[in-house]
Amino acid sequence: MALARRELMLGVHRFRLRREDLEDCYSQATLELVLAVRAGRAFAGKAHIANAIELRFLSRVRDRRRALSGRSPMQAAMEGALPLDGDQVVTVVEDRRSEPERLVIARDELERLQIHARQLTHDQRLVLASHVALGIGCEEFCRIHGWSPEKYRKVGQRARARLKKLIARDEPVPTSGSGRMREQGPARDKFSPHS
Repeated sequence: MALARRELMLGVHRFRLRREDLEDCYSQATLELVLAVRAGRAFAGKAHIANAIELRFLSRVRDRRRALSGRSPMQAAMEGALPLDGDQVVTVVEDRRSEPERLVIARDELERLQIHARQLTHDQRLVLASHVALGIGCEEFCRIHGWSPEKYRKVGQRARARLKKLIARDEPVPTSGSGRMREQGPARDKFSPHS
């Protein structure tokens, strides 16, 4: 029965995976059914066997697709790997996650946000941090802190407006080290005659 259904099943589901992967899935499904029969499982007839093979096969196909889509890091890495055949040209693989400009801009914006967040009230920081960092919504926050939903809404609204205003009027923010230097004045050499 497994041999009779093999080509039909591989042809019907050819859009789901590569031929080699489909063959592996079908072989695995067949082996599982053979082991089930040896363990004492009985089938009502040929139609029951055909349905069991198809269900097992589709289950293996779904597992393989999930593994290739990233559920299994090893399978996803193998899927994206380049072959090591000697006759192929070596290509440089671009790391699409490596975008230094965007990373620098994002870090700068995050640093600016942290600096300006210090100028908010304690309650405003608490609302924003609970919502952004912890994902706590209004209902849960109010239950934990004993606030009314109206107070939560108003404090959050004021915090966002103040933060937006602070960021809008901001000049490029110096790093924390250079900001301290400006407050203290220029650094002097300890061996300078003026010290």
